[in-house]
Amino acid sequence: MAVLVMVPFLLASARHVVIRTGRPDWLRHAVAARTPPHALGVGAPVADELHAFLNSAKRVEIEHRVEEQVLKDDALDGAPPRMGVDLEAGTAVVRQKPKS
Repeated sequence: MAVLVMVPFLLASARHVVIRTGRPDWLRHAVAARTPPHALGVGAPVADELHAFLNSAKRVEIEHRVEEQVLKDDALDGAPPRMGVDLEAGTAVVRQKPKS
């Protein structure tokens, strides 16, 4: 059990150190090429799954988060509009999704 927990954390930590320090150079390029610019990396999902294994309320939170990503916000559903286009005035308004 300890191996299942420690190995992903060690790999995520090594990845973080390689990207931050830039040493060794060849490994930094290989890791950075596979990492999206705004990705959380491996550590966050592993920590969430471990937390969900130990606490059932965290599992409900993770499932709710996945469900929220799938659902679409429509102005007709009472959601505040994020985008608006006024063709007569020639303007477009785009609002960022509020961070929760």
